[in-house]
Amino acid sequence: MAEPFSFSLMDACSSTRARRGQFTTPHGTADTPAFMPVGTAATVKGLSPAQVKETGSEVLLANTYHLALRPGDDVVRDLGGLHPFMQWDGPILTDSGGYQVFSLCELTDVDDDGVTFRNHIDGKYLRLTPERAMEIQMNLGSDIIMVFDECLPHDATADAVRRSVHERTLPWGERCLELHPRDGRALFGISQGGLHPDLRAEHLEAIRDSAFDGFAIGGLSVGETTTAFREIVALSTALMPGDKPRYLMGVGSVPEIVDAVALGIDMFDCVLPSRNARNGEGLSFAGTVRLKNSRYTRDDRVIDETCPCATCKGGFTRAYLRHLVMAKELLGASLMTLHNLTFMQRLMGGLREALAEARFPEWREATLATWGDGRV
Repeated sequence: MAEPFSFSLMDACSSTRARRGQFTTPHGTADTPAFMPVGTAATVKGLSPAQVKETGSEVLLANTYHLALRPGDDVVRDLGGLHPFMQWDGPILTDSGGYQVFSLCELTDVDDDGVTFRNHIDGKYLRLTPERAMEIQMNLGSDIIMVFDECLPHDATADAVRRSVHERTLPWGERCLELHPRDGRALFGISQGGLHPDLRAEHLEAIRDSAFDGFAIGGLSVGETTTAFREIVALSTALMPGDKPRYLMGVGSVPEIVDAVALGIDMFDCVLPSRNARNGEGLSFAGTVRLKNSRYTRDDRVIDETCPCATCKGGFTRAYLRHLVMAKELLGASLMTLHNLTFMQRLMGGLREALAEARFPEWREATLATWGDGRV
């Protein structure tokens, strides 16, 4: 019988809030801190599920809005759910569609009951409410379901954010909680409140004792300053329950991940490692190799000699990868994505190892000191 969702802590840093743990889902376990590659349309672009597994990734993110439009959540349900549909046997987290309220704002009409989207494929209308978002995610067979929320831009006024929190995100979360089947799958609450500490605190204080299985921070990485980012993450983790996973949505840069782990975050997702890979940007612990730069035209080095991925171990040089990227060959996107996702999992593995060995502060300092130092 499949295991129900649970979360356990294994190690904690004595001088920061960083911690190491593991969560269990009906489709397996994942170690934390964890980075989740984004498979918006039930695929990580350019890679097979087996290749994603090779990178060390244990859990994937898929998107409610996009899959409801195409192929349709009823189609996925009738074919057994996302796991057999996409041939991924590990945990899957589904975003509720709340971020699309922000990213597709020119196509949306928001009211206190939900959101109407004019979809980007054929112009037809899609109505998302808390109830419909839950139905879609249950049809998809998600292991970790996210509540439906409203994500506002970082420069939204305090009055607009206050109204959004109290009249939309908060009651929408309660409606999602009422529909949670408690069948072993997890339901995470989402904290909103923009860059206003008082509103962040109000929202978290209102939901932290609710029966959510984990808590996410939404509405960050949307253009705010580094100082504001750190302030909101620090405030949020201080108010979240210590025995449940903490998920920072949409964050995937090395400095932000390392800083957020130090502030107590357990889970991350972001499209940037794979999106930037398709644009010719390769990650390394010394920074980013931007292959569109002509300096790499005759560079016979691999992206990172220490990397175990098939791209680097296979001997694919920066010069060849640059050629593929400039020629817009599909192989270039695949090889670069394979490398970048492997890098992200090496980063997370290094974090976890440092926490297990009680040397996280030293690891953090060394990693950030060499990141982007120009040696690439």
